[in-house]
Amino acid sequence: MKKSIVILFLILANLFWAGNYIFGKYVVTELSPIQLTFTRWLMAIFLLFPLSQWIEKPNWKSVWKEWRLLLVMGVLGIISYNFFLYWALTYTTSMNAALVNSMNPALIVLFSALMLKEKISSLHALGLIISLFGVLLVLTKGHLLDIFQLTYNKGDLLMILAILVWTFYSIIGKKLKDIPIISATAVSVFLGLILVAPFAIGSGMNLDLSSEAIKGLLYIGIFPSVGSFIFWNISLRHINASQAGIYLNLIAAFTAILSLILGHTITMVQIMGGLFVFIGVYLTSKKKKEYPAAVTKNM
Repeated sequence: MKKSIVILFLILANLFWAGNYIFGKYVVTELSPIQLTFTRWLMAIFLLFPLSQWIEKPNWKSVWKEWRLLLVMGVLGIISYNFFLYWALTYTTSMNAALVNSMNPALIVLFSALMLKEKISSLHALGLIISLFGVLLVLTKGHLLDIFQLTYNKGDLLMILAILVWTFYSIIGKKLKDIPIISATAVSVFLGLILVAPFAIGSGMNLDLSSEAIKGLLYIGIFPSVGSFIFWNISLRHINASQAGIYLNLIAAFTAILSLILGHTITMVQIMGGLFVFIGVYLTSKKKKEYPAAVTKNM
């Protein structure tokens, strides 16, 4: 595959993921975070299983043997991450959520070193510190000296919780080396849906949605849930995963562009914080031989 096509796929994957923050912000005004999480993956499941069969042709018996691990991944990556993400969007801006999420690759490097004893270089450590500085700049709205005295936005704190959950999900995902990625995701989504269904349905699903919310749901269920995932993993067959990881910075960049198009305001603090996060993530990913390929597959 031509490099230009690979780059196009990476750009599209991150553009679709950025849309999740924009459309998610609108949909949570009509559906609760748990209802949106359930509805999103209910739509996606009808595409994931056929796609996994068509693309990967897996041995389903072998896949289901790992149901316990896939269940844990479903609880973390399918239910918890998305629930905290959409809950965060009820309190904070799409831009802030995307910027906090941008630190995720650096966090995975840190926790991989702590939990899996993977080596972390001085360059990676520097990247982690710079990324953390950028996020703190956004969270404190530029008032770093008042870091212990401020009352923080609840949504920003929930987003930190979301990326911590995603970090553990990504680390656990490294244990599924022999399971095709789309198939593993499909089963994780299925198991996650079984667990979350009683809570979503029991909370009183709002079926009288506006046309805007329906459009947002269709977008979230198709493009970031399935489209981004397919483009991302096709790209990883033709480019080093650590190089692909650099493109994750485009999520916040595209979120900023989409926010501006929709008339939202981007502050100088968000711009400066984003730059520090991007630089930090770049340093953390630089010359790293092993990068978690499925880090963002369910964003």
